[in-house]
Amino acid sequence: MKRIFIIIAVLVSSHVFSQVQFDNILYGVAYYHEYMPSDRLDEDVKMMKEAGISVVRVGESTWSLFEPREGEFEFAWMDRIIDKFYDAGIKVILGTPTYSIPAWLWHKHPEVLLEYQNGGKAYYGIRQNMDITNPTYLFYSERIIRKMMEHYAQHPGIIGYQVDNETTSRGVNNYDFQVGFVNYLKKKFDTTENLNKIWGLNYWGMTIDGWEELAPRDGITNTGYKLEWERYNRKAVADFLKWQSEIVREYKRDDQFITQCFMPAVQDVEQHESSELMDLMAVNVYHDQQDDLTGNEIAFAGDYFRSVKHKNYLVTETNAQTIGWNSRIQQPPYPGQMRQNVYAHIGSGANMVEYWHWHSIHYGQEIYWKGVLSHDLQPNRAYAEVSKTAHELERIGEKLVNLKKKNEVAILYSHDSNNALNIMPFDQGGNAWGSTNNNFYTNNLVKQFHKILYKNNVGVDFIFSEDPEFEKYSLVIIPSLYIASDKLLEQISDFIKNGGHIVMQFKSGFCDENSMVRPMLAPGPLREACGFYYQEFTNFKEMSLKDDPFKVGNTENKVNTWAEYIIPETAQPLAFYKHWFFENFPAITINNFGEGTLLYEGCMVSDSIQEKILMDAVKRSGIRTPDQDSHWPLITKSGTNNDGKTTRYYYNYSSQPATFLYPYKGGVELISGKKVGGQEELTINPWDLLIIEE
Repeated sequence: MKRIFIIIAVLVSSHVFSQVQFDNILYGVAYYHEYMPSDRLDEDVKMMKEAGISVVRVGESTWSLFEPREGEFEFAWMDRIIDKFYDAGIKVILGTPTYSIPAWLWHKHPEVLLEYQNGGKAYYGIRQNMDITNPTYLFYSERIIRKMMEHYAQHPGIIGYQVDNETTSRGVNNYDFQVGFVNYLKKKFDTTENLNKIWGLNYWGMTIDGWEELAPRDGITNTGYKLEWERYNRKAVADFLKWQSEIVREYKRDDQFITQCFMPAVQDVEQHESSELMDLMAVNVYHDQQDDLTGNEIAFAGDYFRSVKHKNYLVTETNAQTIGWNSRIQQPPYPGQMRQNVYAHIGSGANMVEYWHWHSIHYGQEIYWKGVLSHDLQPNRAYAEVSKTAHELERIGEKLVNLKKKNEVAILYSHDSNNALNIMPFDQGGNAWGSTNNNFYTNNLVKQFHKILYKNNVGVDFIFSEDPEFEKYSLVIIPSLYIASDKLLEQISDFIKNGGHIVMQFKSGFCDENSMVRPMLAPGPLREACGFYYQEFTNFKEMSLKDDPFKVGNTENKVNTWAEYIIPETAQPLAFYKHWFFENFPAITINNFGEGTLLYEGCMVSDSIQEKILMDAVKRSGIRTPDQDSHWPLITKSGTNNDGKTTRYYYNYSSQPATFLYPYKGGVELISGKKVGGQEELTINPWDLLIIEE
């Protein structure tokens, strides 16, 4: 069916954001009819409609079909797909197809392909193999984006646009990128004299007398250079995504949104700046299944991306059946797990959940990354569970959408500390001249804190070192803040003085924002707030704490990896090492400072010790709730819905029924419609949930 659209030109400020309203949870799939072995569009649309699918995501992978030859554009094939969904009442999110370049582009312009450090290079045959700063790549990208927006912006079936796909800087080390880096340094540091001083280039006689003398990244050892290089990588991604968003914003309607499917590897991108011109955050969340399903990955991604723009977010990809670029980790979900996962996303603040993808692919790299339908393309167990969930959401979704969460606890995240601890690692993964360390800060420190808070049903937000917003919280958790400006450390001290509570980890305050070690007794400007100083530190494998101070038992009474030789001034020791020499120095201290407290961990601690520390901190902060009476595998989340009513989610992450006393005032369990009384004993079936509206 041919459609004619009247296009009305509207001048829109680049900072006017979408007025799109969510009146129900969007539930859907990524859809690629172009991958199908035969034409079955009508059948797919019919099956989705019957199942209750309300949204699809299309187009992000198929530049070669939109522009099969340079300068020749074909949209009829996608017009047919979008029209069919529109007629069926299924909403569409359209992606810009820039993350996978057509063959003619690399063949004509091989210079757009990535070059890596130490002479490596990317080849054609995989996606995300181009330099996103290359002028030639940007020229062709802008043309296809504008052609698509000119054609599709006024289609009434399209509710939003996804710019690019899972964007990172992809290890770029091309010549043009290096030139851009030098120009960035000129703007930030002004003169080479300033750069020499701030980076300490006198060391090994590496001072430069002109910008042309700045060496490329390949052989660099200077920590200031390396840190600034990582910042520039994040800036390049942000500039690219803002550039695409700005183009799309020129064409889109006010009721359409712009988003990007970020990856939950949060350290790779500066999400705040990257999403500056986006209306909504979106994230692709994949996780273990069967007995390894914990819900933790879902909660971490939700808490992080909800915190970036302080609003609800979208899930653009998540597990359907199985995942994997091979068949080594095929774990189809147990009955109930797909449905439970959807409500886990919603309980963290998601307004949309989409699977990757509708149908399993019959060729290529991702044949084992299965969709809702298997390779036989017939209704199956996954399809039935999707249908059940979709029809529940049709009925109760308006009471779940736009969930607002107010948390008293935040984790401070620092991209710079992640990068700097990769550059100068402390873990046991390498040796004195190098390391196999890979984002230890994020994956081992930040996630340990989050996992324990999650398993104890403590609601968590993230705050960020660029604009930490301490004043919103009673308790702030600070993983190793290795890189920090004096201003940030002063903000931390003021927060404690004014009654805030902090749990802080070793290495905090050690270096300034340029990765220079502060020339003063550690922990530098934090000394008064911490109530101690130290001059020495050591690596070690593992030792016990003296007298098991946290009562966790011999197996868990362990610390490891790093220890600082803390000398208390006003701080009170909470634990000492069980060791003939190290016992002279406390492992963990707490200091009363002003109206608040700072608990400091001078070493890495076991999960059980960390749990005791965090739960004591929650109690000390005066924010403990009945939720902390439950523990994983019984997980609870809560928030306020559109009607201003508190909505509480309870999830059973086990293959056994879970029974508990509902500790709040009465309400209605939304899925069943049954009334629930205060202090009533409730049972949740295996891999199931309850949603209670007070």
